[in-house]
Parts: sequence; structure tokens; C-alpha cells
Amino acid sequence: MHRRRRTALLLSAAIAAAPLLTACGDDARPGAAAVVGDQRITVAQLENRVDEVRAAQRAAVADDAQYAQAIAKTGSLTRDTLHGMVLDRVLHRAAQDAGVTVTRKEVQEMRSGLEQQVGGAEALETAWLQQYSVAPERLDENLRLQLEAQKLAAELGTDTSRPEFWKALSEASAKLGVDLNPRYGSWDVEKSSRVDARTPWVREVTAAQEQQPA
Repeated sequence: MHRRRRTALLLSAAIAAAPLLTACGDDARPGAAAVVGDQRITVAQLENRVDEVRAAQRAAVADDAQYAQAIAKTGSLTRDTLHGMVLDRVLHRAAQDAGVTVTRKEVQEMRSGLEQQVGGAEALETAWLQQYSVAPERLDENLRLQLEAQKLAAELGTDTSRPEFWKALSEASAKLGVDLNPRYGSWDVEKSSRVDARTPWVREVTAAQEQQPA
């Protein structure tokens, strides 16, 4: 697995550019948290994703105090989850445009390698939950995105921290058209990011090396 700098694909809290798309309102898109191209992300779908993370956090801790701490650390979970769901579709469109595909075998190979690094399947699931707010049942999906991003960057002759990579995502955002329900913010086409997003959507998988069990 090709190693890249851990700074790649970090969506910084410093993102503050003005939104370049009109956000959709509740009246125009009843029940929609976002519309990406011809796909709707419903509020119910978003809430289900958030519930998956909360359930995993509850199961991972021993008492109510620890669970409360976990919630406090992920206070923007709903908005950040929506950000990830939208960017998932944007990245997939950019990958399609570049002829990039990811196979199930590639995902399983990446997962096996990471499990060896961190000490097993449970340790990997815990690391992704704690660091990236990814529920265990979404782990393979997240790893597919990691691979898709890496392969897209390679196809473009760059890496995921370079402007060329983000330009491809910006172009995909513009082609799709992204409308967010105003309660969740607005979408910045140039940065392919939800305005005021605070939590990284995807980080370099090499960060898992820091999750070695004590």
C-alpha cells in the first residue's frame, strides 16, 4: 500500500470560503438533508448513520460518564456525517470520470493489512470509531473511499494533498450540483466541503499505525 503524508485529505476548521451553491430549503426538498445530482440524502438516512455511530460508542464504553465524554467529543457528528455522505458521492463521481475503480478484493487486502498493524479486527474497528467516527458496519465502505481517493490521485499523477486532486473533486461537485438543507450549512464547490465542517472526512490510513494497542 502506497504511503502518503498524513496531512493528506484533512478538511481543516479553517475552511471559511463563501458557499457557491444555493442551499435547498425544507419546502423545496421536504425530508432531504442534501441533494447530490439526482440522489437525495434524506434526513432519515442521515439520522440512521448518526445512530450507528452513537450505538457503537455506547457499546464501546463501560459507563454513562464515558459515553457522555464520547458524545461531547463528537458534538458536530450530524453535520460531519452529512459532509462525509456528500463527499463520498463527489469523490465517486470524480473517480468515475477518471476511469478509477476499486474492487472488493482490494478493500479486503487493505483491511487485512491494517488489522495486522493495529492488532486485529476489533482494534481496527475501535480505532476508526474513536478517530474518524466511523461505525464498524461502515468500515469497509470507508476503506473503499480511502482506496478510491488514493487511486484517483495516482491516476492524476499527484497525491491527495495537492491542488490537482482537489481540483478534480471541485469539478465533480460542479457537475453534480450539491444542495444542502440550510440547517446543515452550505456546500463550497471550490473546496468540495461543507462550510464550517470541523471534522475530517477521511485521513490517511497510515494514521492507524498510531493506534497500536498498549
